[in-house]
Amino acid sequence: MLSNISFDFSSYISILEFVICTATSMILGVVIALIHMYKNKYSKHFIQTLVILPAIIQVVIMLVNGNLGTGVAVMGAFSLVRFRSVPGNSREIGSIFFAMAAGLAAGTGYIAIAVLIVVCIGAIMMLLLTLNFGEGKTASKVLKITLPENLNYEGMFDDILTEYTKTYRLVKVRTVNMGSLFELQYEMEMLKDKSEKELIDEVRCRNGNLTVLCGYAESEREEL
Repeated sequence: MLSNISFDFSSYISILEFVICTATSMILGVVIALIHMYKNKYSKHFIQTLVILPAIIQVVIMLVNGNLGTGVAVMGAFSLVRFRSVPGNSREIGSIFFAMAAGLAAGTGYIAIAVLIVVCIGAIMMLLLTLNFGEGKTASKVLKITLPENLNYEGMFDDILTEYTKTYRLVKVRTVNMGSLFELQYEMEMLKDKSEKELIDEVRCRNGNLTVLCGYAESEREEL
């Protein structure tokens, strides 16, 4: 088994080629990390991972170097990572595939293509983010109303919501405080000329001044 150990790289790749590809991958990783940081929430560890990911992929591709058995083993090892990680949102996964594409191109020796991939796709991503492409024109809000269990909540706030909102719908009803209270959750779109405070005041007069919560709807976590 140990007879295959060798320190001679010249049989399949030169030291200079390896250094050039690795340096390029690291630089492209920094660029991809900066693109991911643009108008986005991120963690320090994820950014650091994006920086080194192209270099890791590039080294793996160079080590496989056409060896089918090694390629299958590497594929199995990488598939295990999926079950040991927390699912990310669509942008995080997109950035990971972005970094992998750059690493694959650098690992196969196509340095110019790797740079072109990062420049073109990075420019498109930043342009889409700058233009807020795909963002909805209006943001819906959530209204949570707490009321005693002895009140009939069906249609109880329809007249108020009709006056203050463009559209609304009851999306959830649940019991709270050991079943002694109801919590109604409405999804609504406020009229531009109406005051949110006045809406809450009218609801408080009708629910016995119990808790009323109004805010923007939580954006769904887009997972792939």
